[in-house]
Amino acid sequence: MDDIDRRLIALLQHDATRSYATLGRAVGLSAGAAHERVRKLREQGVIRATVVDVDPAALGRGVLSFVLVDATAWMGDRADSFAAIPEIQEAHVIAGSSSVLVKVRTATTEQLQDVLRRLYAIDGVSGTQATVVLETFFERALDVDQRL
Repeated sequence: MDDIDRRLIALLQHDATRSYATLGRAVGLSAGAAHERVRKLREQGVIRATVVDVDPAALGRGVLSFVLVDATAWMGDRADSFAAIPEIQEAHVIAGSSSVLVKVRTATTEQLQDVLRRLYAIDGVSGTQATVVLETFFERALDVDQRL
């Protein structure tokens, strides 16, 4: 991946509806060349999806929570159990005193309580610790120009 690819990704992260002609002009390529580069980035798995960023509150999912899940067994093979709970947006196996971290969006705290009940029903789950977000300062897209 070179600097042009990184610039294309940054532009798409900001607005994925841009035409290939617009993308190409922004990075000094033809529309066809920009299209080919984006296609290759998709094939390589660098671009995993093109999505619409929706305001969760507008869809009745204004309560954001992060839940640490404690377990008595390895949770790394239980992805399907977490994925079966539609209110869970993300699930991560983590290191530390807890086993899994999940990001949950619900309409109410009562619905969050129901999600916690369903988490306890997953084989091996022994506890949860939920943190309800009061305000989100910002969320960032991955900085593709940052070099390690």
